[in-house]
Amino acid sequence: MKLAAQAAMPAKQLDLLAPQSNELSQPLFQSILDNAPMGIWMADVTGKAQFVNKTLCGALGIAEQQFLQADHYTDALPAVLAALCRHADAELIAQRDGPNLATEALSLGGAGGPVFEITKVKLFGQDGGLKGLIGLALDITARKQAEARLQLAASVFAHAGEGIIVTDAGGTIVEVNDTFTKLTGYSREEAVGNNPSMLQSGRQSGEFYASMWGELAGKGQWYGELWNRRKNGEVYAEMSTICAVRDAAGATQNYVALFTDITPFKDHQRQLERIAHYDSLTSLPNRVLLVERLQQAMARSQRQGRSLAVVYIDLDNFKSINDRHGHIVGDDLLIGIAERLKEELRDGDILARIGSDEFVMVLADLKHAQDCEPMLLRLLKAAADPLFLGEEMLHVSASIGVTLFPQDRADADQLIRHADQAMFLSKQAGKSRYHLFDVAEDVAMKNQRESLEQIRNALDQDEFVLFYQPKVNMKSGAVVGVEALIRWRHPQRGLLPPAAFLPIIENHPISVELGEWVIDSALAQMSAWQANGFDIAVSVNIGAAQLQQEDFVRRLGELLAAYPGLAPGRLELEILETSALEDVVQVSQVMHACRAIGVQFALDDFGTGYSSLTYLKHLPAELLKIDQSFVRDMLDDPDDLAIVEAVIGLAAAFRRNVIAEGVETVTHGELLLTLGCELAQGFGIARPMPAQELPGWVASWRPAPSWSAWLGRGVSRDDQTLVFAEVAHRSWIRAIEAFLAGEREQAPPMESTGCQLGRWLATEGGQRYGRHAAFPALVELHERVHRLGHELIALCGAGDQARIGAGLSRLEALRAELIRTLHDMMGGAGK
Repeated sequence: MKLAAQAAMPAKQLDLLAPQSNELSQPLFQSILDNAPMGIWMADVTGKAQFVNKTLCGALGIAEQQFLQADHYTDALPAVLAALCRHADAELIAQRDGPNLATEALSLGGAGGPVFEITKVKLFGQDGGLKGLIGLALDITARKQAEARLQLAASVFAHAGEGIIVTDAGGTIVEVNDTFTKLTGYSREEAVGNNPSMLQSGRQSGEFYASMWGELAGKGQWYGELWNRRKNGEVYAEMSTICAVRDAAGATQNYVALFTDITPFKDHQRQLERIAHYDSLTSLPNRVLLVERLQQAMARSQRQGRSLAVVYIDLDNFKSINDRHGHIVGDDLLIGIAERLKEELRDGDILARIGSDEFVMVLADLKHAQDCEPMLLRLLKAAADPLFLGEEMLHVSASIGVTLFPQDRADADQLIRHADQAMFLSKQAGKSRYHLFDVAEDVAMKNQRESLEQIRNALDQDEFVLFYQPKVNMKSGAVVGVEALIRWRHPQRGLLPPAAFLPIIENHPISVELGEWVIDSALAQMSAWQANGFDIAVSVNIGAAQLQQEDFVRRLGELLAAYPGLAPGRLELEILETSALEDVVQVSQVMHACRAIGVQFALDDFGTGYSSLTYLKHLPAELLKIDQSFVRDMLDDPDDLAIVEAVIGLAAAFRRNVIAEGVETVTHGELLLTLGCELAQGFGIARPMPAQELPGWVASWRPAPSWSAWLGRGVSRDDQTLVFAEVAHRSWIRAIEAFLAGEREQAPPMESTGCQLGRWLATEGGQRYGRHAAFPALVELHERVHRLGHELIALCGAGDQARIGAGLSRLEALRAELIRTLHDMMGGAGK
C-alpha cells in the first residue's frame, strides 16, 4: 500500500483524536496514525475532511492536501465510490438508535482492484453533540480472494460430475459430495465416519487392494478401474483417481478420491468384444478369439509336455441344402450342428466357427497323438446323423483335417491353415473322413515352391546356360553331333547340373518355358557356329509336358523360322522313351508333324520303358540311345550286358541307328564295338563343355587306338562269346568278394559247372575249341579258380581275414590268367 507524503494535522483537529494525557505527545500520536495498517480519516457533519492518514492517501493515490481541501471528502474520490460513501454516511448519521456504526466492503481501485472493509463511526463532542464521523479502511483483498477460492472449491466439490470422497490419513471418510450420493446411493451421513471399503464388490482380490495402497504410499497417487457395489447391491465399474494430500513436512493428512461411473462404457465394450470375438449365429468363438485361445493352449501344452490337435471341420453338401431350402433353414442347420459339436467338447477343448460351414476344434491335453482318433470318429458321426428341422430331415457329413502340435511346430495361424490343407485332402479323398496333416510333405511342398520361385527368377535373370557333349563314331573318329545340356550358373551355389533343378519343374508350366528357351538357345548357338564356318548337328532334350502341348509343332516352327539359315534337319529332339509311351498316339502324331518340317528324333534312355517292341514301330525316331545305367555296369553285370546287346539288336531289326550313353572308359567302347555299336558319348570321350570350347575340341579329338582298330573289321560271334564269358566270370568273382565283405547273404554257385563260363566250356566252347592246344589249360585254370573260391568261403566261415586277403589277390591273378588264355585261344585282341 502506497503512503502519501506526510502533512501536518491542524492542532484543533488533532485535539479531537489525541488522548487527553501528557504521556503521549502529539507528534508521536500523529506518527502512529500515519503508520497505522489501515486508512483513517475524519470528516465533520458537512463532510469536510478534517484529517486523513498517509495509509489512506497511499491507497487512494491522492495527496493529503487534495483530500483535506475538498469541500466534501468524497469529492476527492472517484464518482461511483463517492456516491456510495455519501449514501453510507447519510445512513449512519440518520441512525437514532443502535451502535452508530456502519461497515461495508468497497473496491477502491474499481473492478479487480484492492478491496477494503470500511468502518464508520459517529464522532460526538463533550457536550454530546454530533461533531462528524471517523472512517477506518482495512485492506481485505487477500481475505476476499481466499474466500472466493474457498467458495469456488466448495462449488466445484458440490457440483462436480465426479464422485468425490475425502478421508483422513487413516482412511475414514470425512466428506463426500452430492455426486457420490447419486452414484452410490449412500447419503453423506451414511458415508462420513465409514471406510471406503463399504463400497467393495468382492470382484477384486486383497492383493489388488494391497498393490493399490502400496502405490499410494510410494507415489502418492493411484489411477485405475474399480468394481464397486451401490447401496442397492448393484455392481458398477468406476474409473478412479486417488491422491494423497500431504503437509509441508510430507506427512499424509488426507486422501482424495475422484471417480466416474464407467459401467455403460464397460457394457458397450463387452458388446463390441462379443461382436469382435464371437460368431453372431452360433455364439461360438470366431477366428480372432480362436487364435488367441489356441495360443494359450499351445503354451500350456508345451509347459505340460502334452500334444494338442487342431481339427478343421467342413460340412459336405451344405451349399446345396442352403440353396434348396433357403438361408433360414441353412442357419438352423448350422446352429444344430454347432450344438452337436459342443456336446463332444471336453474340459479345456475349444470350438469355433470361422466360416460359413467351417468349424475348428482344438483338442487339448493329448498324451499321445493317436488319442484324438476316437474324438474324430465321434465328430464325423455327430455331423452325419440326420437332423430334423420341422418336417424336414436333413443329411450332411463332414470332411475333417487334423494337425498335431508340437509335432507340427507352426504358429497358431499356420496350424489352422495346415488343418485346412489336410481337410481339403480329406474332401478330395471322398468326404466324410479325416486326414492327418503331413509335416514332412508340407516342408517338401514349401521347398518346391521356393525352388520354383528361384528357377523362375533364374530364367528371368538369364542364369541358365547350355553346355555341349560330343557324340562320336568310335570306329571312324567322326564327331556326328553334340547334345545340348542345360546348366544353372547359380549366384551362390555355382554351376548346377540338370539333376539339381529339372526334377523340381517336371510337369510344371515353367518346364515348357524353359524347354523353349533351350531350343531357342541351341538354334542361336548353331547359327553363330555356322557363321564362323563350324557346322554341327545339335540334339536337345524335350520333356513330356512340352511335347504334349497342343501348339508344340507351331511353336517349334516359329523358333526355327527365326533362324532361316539353319537346316531343320540339323536339329534333333531327344524324348524319353517313358514319356513317349504315356500317350503313344499323340506323341506319334507330333513326331510325324515335326518330321514333316525336317526335324529329327531320338528315343532317350531306351530300354527303361515298357512295351518298347510293341510301340517302337509307331514312333518315327531315327536314333535309339542306350541308357547309361546299362552301359556303365555292363562290364561287371551280365544282365546289363544282355540288355545292351538286346537294344543293339532291336535297333538293327527296326533299321534304326543306336548310340550308347555313359561310355566312361576305353574298355566300355571296346565292348560296345564288339557288340556292334559304333556311336557313343560319355565322360570317356568328353565331358559337356561350354560352346566356345567345342570347335577346338572337335579339331583335336582322336579316338582310342583300340577303337580305330575296328575299322574294316566286322562283328564276330566269337568276339561276342568272349565278351559274355569274360563279363560273366568277372561278375562271379565280384559276387564272391561281396559275400566275403558281408554285402551279400549267399555265396554264388561254387561248382565249376554251375557258372556261365563253366556251362560254355562244357557245351559250345568244348565243341568249337575242344581240340585247341590251350583248351585243357583253360579248363584247368577254371577249375583252380573255383577251388580257390571254395577255400575262400571256408576261410570266411573260420573268420581268417588275413588268409582271405591273400586268397583274393591270388583269385584275381588266376582270373586275369584265365581271361588271357581265353583270348589267346579264341584269337581275341587280349585285355
